Amino acid sequence: MTKPHLPQLLALAVLSSAAIAVQAQQPAAPSDQPKPKPEETEVWQPVPPVVTPGNPLGAPPSDAIVLFDGKNLDEWVTVKDKSPAQWNVHDGVMTVNKSGGNIETKRGFKDYQLHVEYKIPESITGSGQARGNSGVFLASTGPGDDGYELQVLDNYNNATYVNGMAGSLYKQAIPLANACRKPGEWNVYDVVWTAPTFNEDGSVKTPAYATVFFNGIIVENHFELKGQTLYIGKPFYKRYDKAPIKLQAHGDKSEPISFRNIWVRELP
Repeated sequence: MTKPHLPQLLALAVLSSAAIAVQAQQPAAPSDQPKPKPEETEVWQPVPPVVTPGNPLGAPPSDAIVLFDGKNLDEWVTVKDKSPAQWNVHDGVMTVNKSGGNIETKRGFKDYQLHVEYKIPESITGSGQARGNSGVFLASTGPGDDGYELQVLDNYNNATYVNGMAGSLYKQAIPLANACRKPGEWNVYDVVWTAPTFNEDGSVKTPAYATVFFNGIIVENHFELKGQTLYIGKPFYKRYDKAPIKLQAHGDKSEPISFRNIWVRELP
């Protein structure tokens, strides 16, 4: 067996000393530190407000602003001239009056949770976009159809362009599923709307987002809008702060649709 020479012994000694020095410089193992306590990550304030859910499910919760409860149109005006809304209220529902024009809420909203129920008549006729056409405008930013439209249409068994079918954010977002109930049955939209914000010069600070559940099925998942929804042309943003919610009286020749149980919860 060959014995190591002196230079080799010195090299080994230096390496051993370096290893000991490195170990001495390393921080103490976690077991040597005080163990964290669960209380260190507990938050107790502010306490969320108590909100009593609606009963049955879908009824307005205790902090909701009821926009239509089947009794009257006191929360709505005609978009064109801000006169009292002229749609028809009967049997706890309101039915579109196509000659009466679009209607919108008297109040303006920013970020909110919205619940809307609508029914396509069982006797509906027409095809494509001319079959039960209407819309829920999540922000009405001007006359006519200005704003951000969540499409209402009978697509239970009716083909059309998919970015214009029920559940679409009109001409921008194709729904993730076709969740339409058949004509004569009530459909339900539950929406979380995040309004766009703007800089002082009118440029977009943050875009609009919409999450939409259609009959309990998510069809728009925090979709980022590119601006207002337009029938013709590319979307664009127009500065606003708060805006009404608008319902459309579409000019197609099919039977008018009906709405019920509309409420909104403003979000901080």
